[in-house]
Amino acid sequence: MIKKFICLILLIQCISCSNANKNINKSDDEILLDNPENLYKLAKITFDQQNYDLATKQFSEIKKLFPLSNEAIQSEIMIAFISYIQMDYDNAILNFKRIINRYPSHKDLDYIYYMVAVSYYEQLQNETLDGYFNNLALEAFDQVIKRFPESTYAKDSRQKIILVNSNIAAKHMEIGRFYLNNKKYISALNRFKIVVDEFSITKFTPEALHRMVEAYYQMGMYEESYNTAALLGYNYPNSKWYKLSYNLVEQIDGEETFLKKIRNFFDG
Repeated sequence: MIKKFICLILLIQCISCSNANKNINKSDDEILLDNPENLYKLAKITFDQQNYDLATKQFSEIKKLFPLSNEAIQSEIMIAFISYIQMDYDNAILNFKRIINRYPSHKDLDYIYYMVAVSYYEQLQNETLDGYFNNLALEAFDQVIKRFPESTYAKDSRQKIILVNSNIAAKHMEIGRFYLNNKKYISALNRFKIVVDEFSITKFTPEALHRMVEAYYQMGMYEESYNTAALLGYNYPNSKWYKLSYNLVEQIDGEETFLKKIRNFFDG
């Protein structure tokens, strides 16, 4: 019995020595590769040095070697973020959406949804170009607000929605002016009404009302021109657009009649 016990102790010691010798024989690089945390730190240093191509390779290697680790998930986020930094928005959105689908309970999911929205937002062009990304950005920011109303990203999303709406309103104004200049008054009115009805909080509302005054005036619809000018004066009395509308409609039948029309408009 004692001999068996001694043999067992010797066997354990041999195994321990063997493992120790293995660790001693390992290079520093091999020890590093055994640890996803160390690998992630190394990749992050590369990222901070703005060597994005190498960083992407290093983050990808973490995913390959340690697919079930937290560092692998974080590496996926970093790969998507690198695409965003490099303005490769299609790949950034694709990767962020893939993360959302794979990890629906991730602690930083609000950030990932937000990055999808920002990737759309940064592709917005000026109002003279196609507004395809306006709607995509609005929908994505709306998702952030609905899913994470208390998130810091929700607050910024609300601010960006205002800017997107201004971009959309600007596009409607550009098209409306084009129609107005080409005497397509009904089409022009439809665009300006969209701005007034759907984007009233933007800076374009006073101008939209004035352009409506112009369109009605040119069509000989003087009552509508009066009423729209009165509405403009009531809401934006100090606006340059009201002054322009005033100067236009008073030509119809004099200033006194115009002022009377305004009083009648608000008196019901």
